Amino acid sequence: MDFSQMNAAEQAHMSKVIEKKQMQDFLRMYSNLVERCFNACCNDFTSKALSSKEEQCVLNCTDKFLKHSERVGARFAEHNAEAMNPGMNK
Repeated sequence: MDFSQMNAAEQAHMSKVIEKKQMQDFLRMYSNLVERCFNACCNDFTSKALSSKEEQCVLNCTDKFLKHSERVGARFAEHNAEAMNPGMNK
C-alpha cells in the first residue's frame, strides 16, 4: 500500500488500522482452528486430559489446517501478482 500521499499522522493512523485488522484476522483464524479441531477430535469428556488418540488427532488437524492456510495464502499471492501485472500472465 502506498501511503506517500498522506501526512505522518495519517500514515500512523493507517498503520494502526492495518495492524488491528491483521490481529483480528489472526485471532479469527486461530479461533476457527481451535473450534474445528476440538469438534473433530475431542469427544471423551470423562477425563480432563486428552487421550493419545485425541492428541494425535489434534496434531494432525492443526497441521492440516496450517498447511491449508499456507497454501491458500500462496495461491492468493500468486493471483494478486497476476492481477497486478496483467501483461505478464502466461
